[in-house]
Amino acid sequence: MKLMTRFGACLLLAASLNAAAALPTHDSQNQPLPSLAPMLQQVNPAVVNIATFSTRQAASPLMNDPFFRRFFSMPGRNHPQPQPQSEAPVKRQQSAGSGVIVDADKGIVITNHHVIKGADEVQVSLIDGRSFTARVKGGDPDLDIAVLEIDAEDLTEIPLANSDGLKVGDFAVAIGNPFGLGQTVTTGVVSALGRSGLGIEGYENFIQTDASINPGNSGGALVNLRGELIGINTAIISPAGGNVGIGFAIPTNMARASVDQILAHGRVERGMIGVGIQDITPQLREAFALDRGVFGVLVTNLSKNGPAEKAGLQVGDIILSVNGNSSRSTSQIRSQIGVVTIGDEADLVVWRDGDEMAFSVEVAKLEDTQQELGRLSPVFKGVSFAYDERENAVQVVHIEPRSPAAQAGLRKDDRIVSVNRKRLPDLDTFVAVAKASKQPLLMQVERQGRYFFIAV
Repeated sequence: MKLMTRFGACLLLAASLNAAAALPTHDSQNQPLPSLAPMLQQVNPAVVNIATFSTRQAASPLMNDPFFRRFFSMPGRNHPQPQPQSEAPVKRQQSAGSGVIVDADKGIVITNHHVIKGADEVQVSLIDGRSFTARVKGGDPDLDIAVLEIDAEDLTEIPLANSDGLKVGDFAVAIGNPFGLGQTVTTGVVSALGRSGLGIEGYENFIQTDASINPGNSGGALVNLRGELIGINTAIISPAGGNVGIGFAIPTNMARASVDQILAHGRVERGMIGVGIQDITPQLREAFALDRGVFGVLVTNLSKNGPAEKAGLQVGDIILSVNGNSSRSTSQIRSQIGVVTIGDEADLVVWRDGDEMAFSVEVAKLEDTQQELGRLSPVFKGVSFAYDERENAVQVVHIEPRSPAAQAGLRKDDRIVSVNRKRLPDLDTFVAVAKASKQPLLMQVERQGRYFFIAV
């Protein structure tokens, strides 16, 4: 029975291959039928497979991909894997991922930071069979971008598209190394733009696509029909454990901003404009009498003498766009400001009293006090503060979703009214109390009219 089944399967396979070979390549008018093959012949050599090696307990390569664990309920950041026993041998462990060559002359490859995180060795394999040990030039964990360099000749690079020009419905092609099978191509469309609030990365402004993305595609290319890179495939949502057509890619313009800083300085430094912001609820839309179809982010606080205040913004303004791109959420506007180089200006369009107004705001470094807080205590890493003179409190103007302070219970827009039972007449007092404390900080916090304590 097994023999007959296998024989029948072979006949079906042969028949399907013959049928595929007989498919027409031209229409009835002898015109060539459309095909992605010519474009892919140019692009495929620029998409690479990435293997990483680290000293850990041996397991399936795909189990090491945080992309896989994050969306397929596998042990990961919140569920540590069992550690090997001390007497057990420690083996070299391989992890599967993808990458994209963006500079053929210099051998520059970009991928996701989570693909190479914690690796002792990174191997880049090309479609022509060559393999190279890569140097890690730097990474941007908040955006999930890493930059590699390989010494190789005759490389092919992918040209970078302006991802700000994307529209929902544009065709998209995903290329990568799913499940370690080798280079694979899937097609779809741009399903949505500006996806944020997913809690995947610190800075989120994702392209959503239904082009099939699976574990191992992390760091691979999302290209348009011209063969230009429009995004770096990063994540999927998969409640049932398989691809359901909801994948996310980091837009090229965001990735390029990080890559340029990493290549120039070895790290990424983001600036700020000194505003507290919040998403607009239906009730706030009605209160501000926003016209139908008008979306934005509400300014709730301005840092004293900060860039936004100097440029003329006011509390109650609604930021509609940054550099020509609409701003529909606090996460999105953070990402839009985050890609602007410190010292450059961001062009903001603001809704005020029924009128649109334009402002140019310089993107500046975080205040020295904000940077110092991160050095005082690890719990303040990833948190930015500003003093609210009207409330005599220190306001949280930005907090990384996975930062220690966020895990302790602090939230964006919280107002800290006292620390260790001391009132806070200014931000310097907050810094001084935090610096002098030899015990956990007891912070009294006001959130939407409710007061409570948080011990940090």
